[in-house]
Amino acid sequence: MADSGLVLVDKPTGWTSHDVVARVRRLAGTRRVGHAGTLDPMATGVLVVGVERATKLLGHLALADKAYLATMRLGWATITDDSEGEPLGGASAEAVTEAVTEATVRTGLTALTGEIDQVPSAVSAVKVDGRRAYARVRAGQAVDLAPRRVLVSRLDLLALRRDEPGLVDLDVVVECTSGTYVRALARDLGAALGVGGHLTALRRTRVGPFAVDDCVTLAELEEQAELAGRAGAGHPGVVSVPLDRAVTGGFVRRDVTADQARLLAHGGKLPAVGIGGTYGVFGPDGRVVALVREERGSARPLVVLRPA
Repeated sequence: MADSGLVLVDKPTGWTSHDVVARVRRLAGTRRVGHAGTLDPMATGVLVVGVERATKLLGHLALADKAYLATMRLGWATITDDSEGEPLGGASAEAVTEAVTEATVRTGLTALTGEIDQVPSAVSAVKVDGRRAYARVRAGQAVDLAPRRVLVSRLDLLALRRDEPGLVDLDVVVECTSGTYVRALARDLGAALGVGGHLTALRRTRVGPFAVDDCVTLAELEEQAELAGRAGAGHPGVVSVPLDRAVTGGFVRRDVTADQARLLAHGGKLPAVGIGGTYGVFGPDGRVVALVREERGSARPLVVLRPA
């Protein structure tokens, strides 16, 4: 059986997150594989993939903050808010030159920083009456999505380029909570400046504590799996962050006694110790037992990672 843990993949452009999961399933030799936080096919960078018991972590890791490097193009909007969609219209070259200056861009980015109400991109995975928004748009239906409260903790301009007449490309760094659409930030900046905007490049550089420098490419995963097979080790060679280390890296840690670990592994509750949010509980052997959350004076298991 494959080891339990995380595979930190540097997703290539053109691949869906599901494509990556399917490849890891084949290399790991197990169906129990999932990912934390979808990346669009055009995007690259950190995709956190869970294998075996680590799939139980993914719903919690998906709530972590994320960081991106992005390129926004001002001059016209698209139906998908990125370069893969049909153009919706924009502004004249003269209007772009007049409206888009470094000062107006910085002011616009500042207005999109902090807690904001953001309307998700129409072509998104948000469900409308039980059906994904992107499926409705592709079927020719109009989609009206409600705004969502998100936190953009950083939105800084790195470079402003005028490589083509009537177009301005902005390289920006984004740090935000899960559920924030960087495509929508490009759309809203373009709308605020009156010239239209969309995203042309996106690279996720961090998910919670996991950075792109910690990732492996799919080619490297293939090579690892092949080497493991030659050595007679079977499939376990794909996991890059073992389960215990994944919890240590992603959550606050609490150590408990053997009796407490046994109780928790059976689904029991422990006394609260005043730790806020979800955290990991480890037994005296240093292995993770569960993710827990405290409420009403007790620490209740959300996910048992090491059954009794």
